[in-house]
Amino acid sequence: MKKVLVLGGGFAGVEAAIYLRKNEMDVTLVSDRDYFYIYPTSIWIPTGDVTREDVSVPLYDLARAHEFKLIIDPITRIEAAEKRVSLESGRVLDSYDYIVVAIGQGKIQMEGMKEHTLSICGAPEEATALYERLDALVQRGFGKIAMGFGGNSNDSSAVRGGPAFEVLFNVHNYLKKKGVRDTFELSFFAPMEKPGQKMGEKALVMMDKMFGMTNISKKVGSKITAFEADGISFEDGTKLESDLT
Repeated sequence: MKKVLVLGGGFAGVEAAIYLRKNEMDVTLVSDRDYFYIYPTSIWIPTGDVTREDVSVPLYDLARAHEFKLIIDPITRIEAAEKRVSLESGRVLDSYDYIVVAIGQGKIQMEGMKEHTLSICGAPEEATALYERLDALVQRGFGKIAMGFGGNSNDSSAVRGGPAFEVLFNVHNYLKKKGVRDTFELSFFAPMEKPGQKMGEKALVMMDKMFGMTNISKKVGSKITAFEADGISFEDGTKLESDLT
Protein backbone atom coordinates (compact mmCIF):
# COMPACT_ATOMS: atom_id res chain seq x y z
CA MET A 1 0.00 0.00 0.00
CA LYS A 2 1.40 3.39 -1.03
CA LYS A 3 2.00 5.86 1.78
CA VAL A 4 0.95 9.48 1.19
CA LEU A 5 1.67 12.51 3.36
CA VAL A 6 -0.86 15.33 2.95
CA LEU A 7 0.26 18.75 4.17
CA GLY A 8 -2.60 21.07 5.13
CA GLY A 9 -5.93 20.67 6.90
CA GLY A 10 -8.05 22.95 4.73
CA PHE A 11 -10.38 22.12 1.86
CA ALA A 12 -7.66 20.85 -0.49
CA GLY A 13 -5.87 18.81 2.16
CA VAL A 14 -8.96 17.17 3.66
CA GLU A 15 -10.47 16.46 0.24
CA ALA A 16 -7.17 14.92 -0.90
CA ALA A 17 -6.96 12.74 2.21
CA ILE A 18 -10.54 11.48 1.78
CA TYR A 19 -10.06 10.79 -1.94
CA LEU A 20 -6.77 8.95 -1.44
CA ARG A 21 -8.21 6.81 1.34
CA LYS A 22 -11.06 5.82 -0.98
CA ASN A 23 -8.34 4.64 -3.34
CA GLU A 24 -6.90 2.47 -0.58
CA MET A 25 -3.77 4.45 0.18
CA ASP A 26 -2.18 4.84 3.60
CA VAL A 27 -2.73 8.54 4.30
CA THR A 28 -1.34 10.83 6.99
CA LEU A 29 -2.51 14.45 7.15
CA VAL A 30 -0.49 17.17 8.87
CA SER A 31 -2.10 20.42 10.02
CA ASP A 32 -1.13 23.30 12.29
CA ARG A 33 -4.62 23.36 13.83
CA ASP A 34 -6.90 20.59 15.05
CA TYR A 35 -10.02 21.73 13.20
CA PHE A 36 -11.21 22.11 9.63
CA TYR A 37 -12.31 25.73 9.16
CA ILE A 38 -15.16 26.40 6.73
CA TYR A 39 -14.09 29.74 5.26
CA PRO A 40 -17.17 30.36 3.03
CA THR A 41 -19.52 30.46 6.03
CA SER A 42 -17.13 32.50 8.16
CA ILE A 43 -18.52 35.65 6.49
CA TRP A 44 -21.21 35.61 9.20
CA ILE A 45 -18.77 35.71 12.11
CA PRO A 46 -18.09 39.50 12.03
CA THR A 47 -21.80 40.22 12.49
CA GLY A 48 -22.23 37.67 15.27
CA ASP A 49 -24.59 35.40 13.35
CA VAL A 50 -22.25 32.45 13.91
CA THR A 51 -19.15 31.79 16.01
CA ARG A 52 -15.82 30.33 14.99
CA GLU A 53 -16.87 27.06 16.62
CA ASP A 54 -20.01 26.97 14.44
CA VAL A 55 -17.93 26.92 11.26
CA SER A 56 -15.27 24.49 12.47
CA VAL A 57 -15.20 20.69 12.32
CA PRO A 58 -12.73 18.74 14.52
CA LEU A 59 -10.09 17.16 12.29
CA TYR A 60 -9.94 14.16 14.60
CA ASP A 61 -13.60 13.46 13.79
CA LEU A 62 -12.88 13.63 10.05
CA ALA A 63 -9.79 11.46 10.44
CA ARG A 64 -11.76 8.84 12.35
CA ALA A 65 -14.66 8.88 9.88
CA HIS A 66 -12.44 8.56 6.80
CA GLU A 67 -9.68 6.48 8.38
CA PHE A 68 -6.63 8.64 7.75
CA LYS A 69 -3.91 9.37 10.29
CA LEU A 70 -3.60 12.87 11.72
CA ILE A 71 -0.66 14.87 13.06
CA ILE A 72 -1.24 18.30 14.60
CA ASP A 73 2.12 20.05 14.37
CA PRO A 74 3.17 23.15 12.35
CA ILE A 75 5.37 22.47 9.33
CA THR A 76 8.74 24.22 9.38
CA ARG A 77 10.50 22.80 6.33
CA ILE A 78 9.65 20.89 3.16
CA GLU A 79 12.40 19.12 1.21
CA ALA A 80 10.54 17.93 -1.86
CA ALA A 81 13.34 16.06 -3.60
CA GLU A 82 14.11 14.09 -0.46
CA LYS A 83 10.41 13.64 0.38
CA ARG A 84 11.17 14.93 3.83
CA VAL A 85 9.10 17.23 6.04
CA SER A 86 10.23 18.78 9.32
CA LEU A 87 7.77 19.80 12.03
CA GLU A 88 7.93 22.41 14.77
CA SER A 89 8.22 19.72 17.44
CA GLY A 90 11.43 18.49 15.85
CA ARG A 91 9.79 15.46 14.32
CA VAL A 92 10.88 14.53 10.79
CA LEU A 93 8.57 12.71 8.37
CA ASP A 94 10.49 10.93 5.61
CA SER A 95 8.95 7.51 5.03
CA TYR A 96 6.31 8.40 2.44
CA ASP A 97 6.00 7.55 -1.25
CA TYR A 98 4.22 10.79 -2.10
CA ILE A 99 3.70 14.23 -0.58
CA VAL A 100 0.63 16.36 -1.34
CA VAL A 101 1.25 20.04 -0.61
CA ALA A 102 -2.09 21.68 0.21
CA ILE A 103 -1.12 24.47 2.57
CA GLY A 104 -2.72 27.31 0.64
CA GLN A 105 -1.17 30.64 -0.20
CA GLY A 106 -0.23 33.73 1.74
CA LYS A 107 -0.84 37.39 1.02
CA ILE A 108 1.64 39.91 -0.33
CA GLN A 109 2.45 41.94 2.76
CA MET A 110 2.21 45.71 2.40
CA GLU A 111 3.25 48.45 4.79
CA GLY A 112 1.02 48.43 7.87
CA MET A 113 -1.10 45.52 6.66
CA LYS A 114 -0.29 43.20 9.55
CA GLU A 115 -0.67 45.91 12.18
CA HIS A 116 -3.74 47.73 10.94
CA THR A 117 -6.01 45.30 9.06
CA LEU A 118 -8.08 42.19 9.68
CA SER A 119 -9.04 39.67 7.00
CA ILE A 120 -11.95 37.28 6.71
CA CYS A 121 -9.64 35.16 4.55
CA GLY A 122 -6.79 35.14 7.06
CA ALA A 123 -6.34 33.21 10.29
CA PRO A 124 -9.67 32.17 11.85
CA GLU A 125 -8.90 34.35 14.86
CA GLU A 126 -9.12 37.43 12.63
CA ALA A 127 -12.83 36.85 11.94
CA THR A 128 -13.53 36.84 15.68
CA ALA A 129 -11.40 39.96 16.10
CA LEU A 130 -13.48 41.64 13.36
CA TYR A 131 -16.63 40.90 15.35
CA GLU A 132 -15.10 42.33 18.52
CA ARG A 133 -13.87 45.49 16.78
CA LEU A 134 -17.19 46.02 15.01
CA ASP A 135 -19.12 45.49 18.24
CA ALA A 136 -16.95 48.08 19.99
CA LEU A 137 -17.71 50.62 17.26
CA VAL A 138 -21.44 49.89 17.50
CA GLN A 139 -21.27 50.42 21.25
CA ARG A 140 -19.60 53.77 20.58
CA GLY A 141 -22.38 54.61 18.17
CA PHE A 142 -20.49 55.88 15.11
CA GLY A 143 -17.49 55.18 12.94
CA LYS A 144 -15.87 54.68 9.54
CA ILE A 145 -15.42 51.18 8.15
CA ALA A 146 -13.50 50.31 4.98
CA MET A 147 -13.45 46.88 3.36
CA GLY A 148 -11.86 45.73 0.15
CA PHE A 149 -9.34 43.48 -1.53
CA GLY A 150 -6.19 43.64 -3.60
CA GLY A 151 -4.50 41.47 -6.18
CA ASN A 152 -1.22 40.04 -7.37
CA SER A 153 0.26 41.61 -10.49
CA ASN A 154 2.23 38.39 -11.09
CA ASP A 155 -0.85 36.17 -10.93
CA SER A 156 -4.25 37.65 -11.76
CA SER A 157 -5.97 34.43 -10.65
CA ALA A 158 -4.75 34.91 -7.07
CA VAL A 159 -7.67 37.11 -6.04
CA ARG A 160 -10.52 36.25 -3.70
CA GLY A 161 -12.72 39.33 -3.75
CA GLY A 162 -16.13 37.81 -3.11
CA PRO A 163 -15.86 37.72 0.71
CA ALA A 164 -15.13 41.46 0.82
CA PHE A 165 -18.43 42.22 -0.91
CA GLU A 166 -20.30 39.69 1.22
CA VAL A 167 -18.98 40.91 4.57
CA LEU A 168 -19.47 44.56 3.61
CA PHE A 169 -23.16 44.05 2.80
CA ASN A 170 -23.56 41.88 5.91
CA VAL A 171 -22.14 44.73 8.01
CA HIS A 172 -24.50 47.20 6.32
CA ASN A 173 -27.48 45.05 7.31
CA TYR A 174 -26.07 44.49 10.80
CA LEU A 175 -25.76 48.24 11.39
CA LYS A 176 -29.32 48.75 10.13
CA LYS A 177 -30.62 46.16 12.60
CA LYS A 178 -28.74 47.92 15.39
CA GLY A 179 -30.29 51.24 14.35
CA VAL A 180 -26.94 52.97 13.79
CA ARG A 181 -26.39 52.72 10.02
CA ASP A 182 -26.89 56.47 9.58
CA THR A 183 -23.98 57.22 11.93
CA PHE A 184 -21.50 55.01 10.07
CA GLU A 185 -19.59 55.56 6.84
CA LEU A 186 -19.03 52.37 4.85
CA SER A 187 -16.46 52.29 2.05
CA PHE A 188 -15.27 49.72 -0.45
CA PHE A 189 -11.73 49.90 -1.87
CA ALA A 190 -9.65 48.04 -4.45
CA PRO A 191 -6.59 49.00 -6.53
CA MET A 192 -7.99 47.74 -9.84
CA GLU A 193 -10.30 49.81 -12.07
CA LYS A 194 -13.02 47.17 -12.19
CA PRO A 195 -12.95 44.98 -9.09
CA GLY A 196 -15.12 41.91 -9.53
CA GLN A 197 -14.75 41.99 -13.32
CA LYS A 198 -14.58 38.18 -13.42
CA MET A 199 -18.29 38.15 -12.61
CA GLY A 200 -19.07 39.92 -15.89
CA GLU A 201 -20.16 43.41 -16.91
CA LYS A 202 -23.79 42.91 -15.85
CA ALA A 203 -22.64 41.95 -12.38
CA LEU A 204 -20.48 45.09 -12.17
CA VAL A 205 -23.45 47.27 -13.07
CA MET A 206 -25.58 45.54 -10.44
CA MET A 207 -22.80 45.92 -7.86
CA ASP A 208 -22.67 49.67 -8.45
CA LYS A 209 -26.45 49.82 -8.01
CA MET A 210 -26.17 47.96 -4.72
CA PHE A 211 -23.45 50.34 -3.51
CA GLY A 212 -25.75 53.24 -4.34
CA MET A 213 -28.78 51.67 -2.67
CA THR A 214 -26.82 50.95 0.52
CA ASN A 215 -24.93 54.26 0.57
CA ILE A 216 -21.52 52.60 0.38
CA SER A 217 -18.80 54.77 -1.15
CA LYS A 218 -16.20 53.34 -3.51
CA LYS A 219 -12.48 54.00 -3.95
CA VAL A 220 -10.98 52.05 -6.86
CA GLY A 221 -8.33 52.39 -9.55
CA SER A 222 -5.33 53.45 -7.48
CA LYS A 223 -2.67 51.26 -5.88
CA ILE A 224 -2.57 51.00 -2.12
CA THR A 225 0.67 52.36 -0.68
CA ALA A 226 0.13 51.79 3.05
CA PHE A 227 -2.34 50.75 5.70
CA GLU A 228 -2.35 53.03 8.73
CA ALA A 229 -4.08 53.15 12.10
CA ASP A 230 -6.59 55.69 10.78
CA GLY A 231 -7.04 54.58 7.19
CA ILE A 232 -5.55 53.59 3.84
CA SER A 233 -3.19 55.64 1.68
CA PHE A 234 -3.20 55.38 -2.12
CA GLU A 235 -0.70 56.05 -4.88
CA ASP A 236 -2.76 58.98 -6.20
CA GLY A 237 -2.13 60.85 -2.94
CA THR A 238 -5.56 60.32 -1.42
CA LYS A 239 -6.37 58.69 1.90
CA LEU A 240 -9.48 56.77 2.90
CA GLU A 241 -10.13 57.32 6.59
CA SER A 242 -11.20 54.29 8.57
CA ASP A 243 -11.64 53.15 12.16
CA LEU A 244 -11.77 49.52 11.03
CA THR A 245 -10.13 48.11 7.90
